[in-house]
Amino acid sequence: MYKKYKLSLIFLFICLSYGCSDLLEPDPLSALSAGTFWRSENDAHLALMGVYAHGSESTRGSLGFRVADTYMSLDAMTDNGNEKDDILTHFNNGEMESTNPVILDLWRTAYRNIGRANNFIMNIDLADIDQDVINEMKSEARFIRAYFYFNMLTYWGDVPLVTDVITIEEANNVSRDPKEQIVEFVLQELTEAAEYLPESRPDSEFGRVTRAGALAIKARLLMAEQKWTEASEVYNRIINMGLYQIDDNYASLFLEEGLGSSEIILPIKYTRDNYATYHQRSVLPFQFGGWQQYSPYNELVEDYLMIDGLSIEQSPLYDPDNPYENRDPRLYDSIFLPEYTSWKGQLYIIHPDSSNASWRLLERDWSGYSLKKFADEEFEGAVINYGADFPMIRYAEILLSYLESKLESGDVIDQALLDQTINQIRGRASVSLPPVTETNTRALREILRQERRIELAFEGFRLFDLHRWGISHEVFNGWFHGMKLTSDPSSYTSIPVNENGYFRYVEKGFREGIDYRWPIPQREIDINPNLGQNPGF
Repeated sequence: MYKKYKLSLIFLFICLSYGCSDLLEPDPLSALSAGTFWRSENDAHLALMGVYAHGSESTRGSLGFRVADTYMSLDAMTDNGNEKDDILTHFNNGEMESTNPVILDLWRTAYRNIGRANNFIMNIDLADIDQDVINEMKSEARFIRAYFYFNMLTYWGDVPLVTDVITIEEANNVSRDPKEQIVEFVLQELTEAAEYLPESRPDSEFGRVTRAGALAIKARLLMAEQKWTEASEVYNRIINMGLYQIDDNYASLFLEEGLGSSEIILPIKYTRDNYATYHQRSVLPFQFGGWQQYSPYNELVEDYLMIDGLSIEQSPLYDPDNPYENRDPRLYDSIFLPEYTSWKGQLYIIHPDSSNASWRLLERDWSGYSLKKFADEEFEGAVINYGADFPMIRYAEILLSYLESKLESGDVIDQALLDQTINQIRGRASVSLPPVTETNTRALREILRQERRIELAFEGFRLFDLHRWGISHEVFNGWFHGMKLTSDPSSYTSIPVNENGYFRYVEKGFREGIDYRWPIPQREIDINPNLGQNPGF
């Protein structure tokens, strides 16, 4: 979101947000202070850049609720896949602890960004600029603050609600506020912010939040709170703007080719050769110079339909010995398939019996599948300098969520609504699956949930969806599998496989009364015992 920033700006706004009285004199000649800074519109834009900017202490690169790798990592906590360092597996396998480093980083980064937003909101009125500009900028900061709180209440529940710049002493003595209070706050913030945000922006401002962006997060929260009628009304408002449409090319949405697509409502901005990005390196297989950080499970692969619109269990086109043939084209756009996907003229090979020992599954903790979504075959530069945006909010989400909200609110579902929503997505030129005609509530619910999983895979929605559906404890139990290793499982002894010859990869054991909430980081409790701890940790 927004253009990238220089290191000096990071330092400046951390100081403005948290105070640096022990480091800076009241009005030093070599730095800016709050007393001299808030003067012009240019000052205000610089300050707003600091609010959009992301700051993290993560040793994994950069984690936070507005970072591409975090969105992919949220899916790697689910039944969609895993990551090779095995840190994220603990989130849903019954072994989560309050000392988990990802938990600590996400917590601290959230409050660091909330602090920047609080500072901006408190000081922007000092700037000598038009009030309409102030209202718009303040609304952007309110959106960002609300978005972080939305994620915190989703995964932690009760958290401290801080809306002012506070002292270190105050910060070290805050208590958690009830989730219900934070829900009310976030909904109000997004409602009010949306009214001052523009419906559209020029290309030069693509990445700054618009009205639809604020409304989309508001509607997500309404869905999580099962306020289905209100959610459907908000989604309908976005649709009626007439500004967004489904892109014909699914794969391009996640590549430089798709920059500025009318399907993207709000991206996280990255710039080629200007800022270190990790998501291109994270997804590329080791064979092609990447980290192969994320490993989709076979359970996700099997959920992709056949081209006739039927499941692999129902379709006569499915061949167990050639499981990747005749599938939903989004499978080929999203996942590197062993000994099937070609990349720049090379076949992707990762079988443990291959001649190159460095590709063996157990040595690297890989499933055999690798994430192809976000991997750009046309890019020739260093992968860390890749410049494609990451879609934070897409119009496809709006349409699927609108249909779900209408369905769960008890509204009549007809073919016109299906064609307006899910069939637009399945009917995009690069996908062309048969349209959905099912209107039975129970059957359509399953179709819709499967469609969300496939369409939005590794964009950070799966954990949110499973938690709000209340089925994580059902889904995250038992074995999850990797690639097919053999067609004769009874005589294959190299690596454990299931009865169909697929690699037995990861076992999960979700704790129903515990793991729907993350633990408060122990290091934060050590500093401030008033925070308390979530049950079970």
